[in-house]
Amino acid sequence: MPRPYLALAALGGFSLYTAWTLLIAEQSLLAFGVGLLSRPDTAQVVIDLYLLAVMAGVWMYQDARAKGRSWVSVLPYWLLTAIFVSIGPLLYLVVNGFGAKPSAGRQG
Repeated sequence: MPRPYLALAALGGFSLYTAWTLLIAEQSLLAFGVGLLSRPDTAQVVIDLYLLAVMAGVWMYQDARAKGRSWVSVLPYWLLTAIFVSIGPLLYLVVNGFGAKPSAGRQG
């Protein structure tokens, strides 16, 4: 498995941007989410994102089980995904990509 440098760059950039926007926000994250769900057009986008988040959660679970790990090992990633959507799966890719043993004859 190649090293997840692209996922690491996306995780770093998006996490920094998320932190910055939370610091300058004029409302809480919860109030922002409720506001998005109050209109059909923005609610559609939120629902779409969370459908993708559920699919990512299922993939993380199946990947962990295929590697012999318990569902509990995926719980922190699920929690991050529930709050920040992209950060959970990106972190999962980074942690598992850099933690994986390189295949024989291939360097990361």
